Amino acid sequence: MSSSAFLSRAKPIALSTIGASGLVGAGVLTYALWEAQSYRLREIEVPALRNGADPFRILHLSDLHMTPGQHKKQDWVRALAALEPDLVIATGDFFSHQEALDSVISTLAPLLEFPGLFVLGSNDYFSPRPINPLRYFGGPRPIKRHEPDLPWQDLVSTLTACGWIDLDNRRDELRVDHRLLDVRGTDDPHIYRDDYSEVAGPFNPKADLRIAVTHAPYLRVLDAMAADRPDLIVAGHTHGGQICLPGYGALVTNCDLDRARAKGLSDHHGTPMHVSAGLGTNRYSQVRIACPPEATLLTLTPAHPRTTAVEGG
Repeated sequence: MSSSAFLSRAKPIALSTIGASGLVGAGVLTYALWEAQSYRLREIEVPALRNGADPFRILHLSDLHMTPGQHKKQDWVRALAALEPDLVIATGDFFSHQEALDSVISTLAPLLEFPGLFVLGSNDYFSPRPINPLRYFGGPRPIKRHEPDLPWQDLVSTLTACGWIDLDNRRDELRVDHRLLDVRGTDDPHIYRDDYSEVAGPFNPKADLRIAVTHAPYLRVLDAMAADRPDLIVAGHTHGGQICLPGYGALVTNCDLDRARAKGLSDHHGTPMHVSAGLGTNRYSQVRIACPPEATLLTLTPAHPRTTAVEGG
């Protein structure tokens, strides 16, 4: 067989293979774009309270990465107010656009009627830039810009004016109904704005609930928090991996937390820790695979269930 005859036969097979690959790729991309807007509410019970305490419900929001025009996300988050949580905790990355402040505030408005805590993430200071996604496999890299270009101060002043507590390298106490909460947090460890030493030390022994909050779950912060023995640690940042493989999980966490704890409830040195998979994406990579966007309703219950005495027993 001549070489020209061989090439003429091989060409249709190659084009067919390329076409099939292209269809598969297009299908995966279409699904990934759809999943990124497939918002879910995850409900988790956390045995973290003292014996005899009534359940306490926390709505954990993270990584909204809001841009103007994301009406579906905005409506979905607003509707979460119907849950009537005892407390809302937002773990940063509210923005993904320089003109998104009004969208963020209007989205959170119904939830601002409830007690709330928050910290900021890197995307509340610096607007995102296009990057090669393969860079994430090289480990986390700090943002090299020095002057924030997002209106983070306006965000903080608005949230605090509505009664939410800013925990960026701060600690505070608040009462929710009959309970005393001792709370603390750090600014974003991903860009080295954290200073846990500012808030470290024993919690108030009279507090009914002790909570530590950060955006990015870096081990240096988690270890320090756990050493002070809170009842709960909450964080975000990881997007749950954002791109996951069924049966394998997250490919990366974009910090030094292990992949197995990229989202959900786990234990950190004896302390329950919840890492949110978040509700958004970087606006230059608006896809998710096997990791839908989510908010979480954490129902805290006694670590040891209440026992009931039996007469005559």
